[in-house]
Amino acid sequence: MDNLLIYGENMTGLSFLLHEKGLKGKIDLVYIDPPFATGTNFTVSDNRFSTVSSSRTGQIAYTDKVTGKEFVEEIRKRCLLIKELLSEKGSIYLHTDYKIGHYLKVMMDEVFGIENFRNDITRIKCNPKNFDRIGYGNIKDMILFYSKTARPIWNEPRWEYSERDLEKLFPKVDSQGRRYTTVPIHAPGESANPQPFKGMMPPKGRHWRTDVSELEKLDKQGLIEWSSNGNPRKINYADEKNGKRVQDIWLDYKDPQYPLYPTEKNQDFIDMIIQTSSNTNSIVLDCYCGSGTTLKSASDNGRTWIGIDRSDVAIQSTRKKLDSQQTLFSTGYDYIEL
Repeated sequence: MDNLLIYGENMTGLSFLLHEKGLKGKIDLVYIDPPFATGTNFTVSDNRFSTVSSSRTGQIAYTDKVTGKEFVEEIRKRCLLIKELLSEKGSIYLHTDYKIGHYLKVMMDEVFGIENFRNDITRIKCNPKNFDRIGYGNIKDMILFYSKTARPIWNEPRWEYSERDLEKLFPKVDSQGRRYTTVPIHAPGESANPQPFKGMMPPKGRHWRTDVSELEKLDKQGLIEWSSNGNPRKINYADEKNGKRVQDIWLDYKDPQYPLYPTEKNQDFIDMIIQTSSNTNSIVLDCYCGSGTTLKSASDNGRTWIGIDRSDVAIQSTRKKLDSQQTLFSTGYDYIEL
């Protein structure tokens, strides 16, 4: 399938993909960043092309007037179609905010199943705000992550260790200057047939984490550290780890300071989502594609993509971004108006 950009209302576009393009069960990843039910219009002014403007003379990029129950129902209808389009190994990431996100969470539990809820990800979107208000400053938004089934695509993401991480997580240094930490070689739960290691049994109520033969091998390799009172622990070296597990608070993915389109998102965190929850033969869908960041990221990462938007400004911004990019995987795209 070729990359596809659709100019039109996304309910129509999703139905077109489902019934005309035959993509039921074919899409591995959906990332959407719909309006947040703010009740306002978002405009871009001609004389402020590099930033968002609320000028009355600005061109409307998109309208965000639908709020409350009506807004949740609009998203629900789209999620029902998205669920049909998702493959059995597919996932959806819905980007929203603290005002409406909890209502969307309840709706998505219904559509995708609460058992397929994976994460409520907190993304720090901006620097601290110092203006006066009754309430704490809002510097975050939320991303709801669901899979269609219990076995989605999952390419484990990792963050690099900072110097502070290394000092905290690997506090010991060996004679060669290598940082390391130690972990127990036993775990909770008794074994039915425990075996001795170096003449000792696992503590009461616990079992060896691995076979005694493997523990013997680790000990010969110098990877078991014995404490002064004879307690064995496994050595883990920092330079043998490929970084730390990604957690559900994302600190380093703030929005562009001078966006080319309202609500334009940081591409680095879109890259991570695409790399984590899709493969190089996957189709990625964004039916609120805005300025095309998701589509560019999918292209950069060798995925096939589909984008849908009904805004003239969004389509113009997307086409400009896609047409100007030069990447290893750039293959062009089909353009359809519905």
